[in-house]
Amino acid sequence: MDCLEICKEEKFKEDGEEHTLDGSVDYYGRPAIRAKSGGWVAGIIILLNQGLATLAFFGVGVNLVLFLTRVLQQNNAEAANNVSKWTGTVYIFSLVGAFLSDSYWGRFKTCAIFQGIFVIGLVLLSLSSYLFLIRPRGCGNELTPCGTHSSLEICLFYLSIYFVALGNGGYQPNIATFGADQYDEEDAKEGHSKVAFFSYFYLALNLGSLFSNTILGYFEDEGMWALGFWVSTGSAFAALVLFLAGTTRYRHFKPSGNPLARFCQVIVAATKKWRVHLSAEGEDLYVIDANDSSTNGNRNMLHTHGFKFLDRAAYISSRDLDEQKQGCSNPWRLCPVTQVEEVKCILRLLPIWLCTILYSVVFTQMASLFVEQGAAMKTTVSNFRIPPASMSSFDILSVAAFIFLYRRVIEPLAGGIRKKNSKGLTELQRMGIGLVIAIVAMLAAGIVECYRLKYAKTECKHCEGASSLSIFWQVPQYALIGASEVFMYVAQLEFFNAQAPDGLKSFGSALCMTSISLGNYVSSLLLTMVMKISTEDHMPGWVPGNLNKGHLDRFYFLLAGLTTVDFVVYIACAKWYKCIELEAKCAESNQDNFKV
Repeated sequence: MDCLEICKEEKFKEDGEEHTLDGSVDYYGRPAIRAKSGGWVAGIIILLNQGLATLAFFGVGVNLVLFLTRVLQQNNAEAANNVSKWTGTVYIFSLVGAFLSDSYWGRFKTCAIFQGIFVIGLVLLSLSSYLFLIRPRGCGNELTPCGTHSSLEICLFYLSIYFVALGNGGYQPNIATFGADQYDEEDAKEGHSKVAFFSYFYLALNLGSLFSNTILGYFEDEGMWALGFWVSTGSAFAALVLFLAGTTRYRHFKPSGNPLARFCQVIVAATKKWRVHLSAEGEDLYVIDANDSSTNGNRNMLHTHGFKFLDRAAYISSRDLDEQKQGCSNPWRLCPVTQVEEVKCILRLLPIWLCTILYSVVFTQMASLFVEQGAAMKTTVSNFRIPPASMSSFDILSVAAFIFLYRRVIEPLAGGIRKKNSKGLTELQRMGIGLVIAIVAMLAAGIVECYRLKYAKTECKHCEGASSLSIFWQVPQYALIGASEVFMYVAQLEFFNAQAPDGLKSFGSALCMTSISLGNYVSSLLLTMVMKISTEDHMPGWVPGNLNKGHLDRFYFLLAGLTTVDFVVYIACAKWYKCIELEAKCAESNQDNFKV
C-alpha cells in the first residue's frame, strides 16, 4: 500500500507450489497456493457480485420515498423521516457485520449469511407489494394513489425493508475487505492489483446504481413497483449464487476474536501500571512470536512512539515474570505489543475519519438539494422532460471517467515525478485532493444557483420549472462531485483497509460507511440550524419551499467554507498521522505522508 513498502521479500514454497506470504488460507484452512486461489479470478467474481447487489439495493432505496407517499399514503415529511431512519439503520448494521466478521465468522461466512438475509428481505418486499400493497392494480404512479392498508400489511412491509437493511448493511463492509483479501500485499505484483481492485470496486458500485437510477427508477416512477422489486430480487439472488460459485477459489483470513475485549485489556493493564517508568527505546515491553500470537497468525505490529501511556500495558513487571514461569499469564495485566498497537492504530485513524464526515455532508447534497435545485430549473428539451434526479447519471459517468483517468494518466505521471514512489499519490494525498474538488463543486453549485435566481420568476406558486436556466448547467457540479468521489472514497477504502490491523479489516471498511451515515445526519442538523436562523424576522429563509424566494446559493457557499476549514484541519491530522508498521514492512517517512 502507499504508506507501506516491502523491506524484505522471501518465497515460501512447498512441493514446488508457491504459497502466499500474508498468512491467508484456502477454504480448507491450508496455506493458500498463489496460482490456485485469489487473484483476479476471485476479484472479478466479487466485482460482479458487488455490481448486482448494488443494483438490487438501490432498486429499493432510490425510490423508497415515492413508494411511501404514493402507495402507503404518507406525507412528505413522514416519508422523508422514515427513509432517513432506514438509511441510517443500513449503516448501523454495517458495524454489526464488521464485528461478526472480524471476531467470529470470518468474511466469507458473514458475506454469505447477510446476502441470504438480503435476498429473503427482497422476496418478502416483492410478495407483500404484489399481493397486498399495490391495491387497486396499477396504482402507485403519479396520478393513481393506492388505497388504505391494514396494520398487518404495513408491519410486513417494514419487516421486509429492514431485512433488506440488515442484509445489505452487514454485507457491504465485508465484501470490499474480502475482495482485498484476494491479493497478497507482500507480493509486489499482487499488491499493485490490490490497489487497483478498490478503484474497480467503486466503479462496480456506481454502475449498479446507474441501472437502478435509470431503468428501475423509470419503471417504479410509472407505478410498476412489483416489477422493479422482483428485478432487484433476481439481481440479489444472482449475486448470491455467483458469490457461492467461487467458494473454493477464495483466500481467507481467520477471525481474531472479540476486539472489544482486547481493547479493554489494554486500557485496564495500562491503568494498573500507570506509575511505571518506561525506557526510551521500549526494550522492556512484551513481544511474542507471530506464530504464538493469540490473533490467529495475524502479522505482528512493531512498536511505535506515541500514546506512551498505553505502552504500560506491555511492560513486563517482576510479577508478570513470576506468572510466566508458572505457565500462566493474566491478559488484564500484561498485553503483547501487537495488542497495544491495535489500540494505538484505531486512535490514530479516528481524526482522519472525523475529517471525512464533512465531505460526506457535501456528497449527500447530490440526493437532496441538487435535485430540488434541478426541479426549479428548465427541465424540458423539446417535448421531453428530464427527471431532476436522473442528473446523478453525470456523477456516475464522471466516476467512471476519472477512475480510468487516474489509473492510466494521473497515477503514472505522479509516480514519474516522485520517482521514489512509483505508486503515485498516497491515500492521504488523494483524500486531500478529494476535499479540494468538493469545495470547487460547492462553489460551482452556488454560482449556478445565483444565475438560476437571476432568470427565475419570484412570484411563482410552485418553483418547478420556474427558471429559464437549463438544468444542464448542473452538469459541472455533478461531474465535480464524481471526480471528488474517486479521490476521496476510493482512497478512503484503500486507506482504512491498509491501516487497520489485520484483525480489524472489516471494521476499517465499516468506518467508510458510518462516515456517509453521519454525513447525512450532520447535513440534516446543519440545514435545520440554517433555517432556524435565516427565518427570523419573518424571512423565508435560505432553503424555503419556493427556492425562488430563498438563497440556496448561500447554503452552498457555507458548505464550501466549512469544507475549507475541514481541509485545513485534515492537513494537520494527515501530517500528524503515523502509518502502521508490520513485521517485514517499514513505514514510509512521515514527512512523505502528505504533501500539498
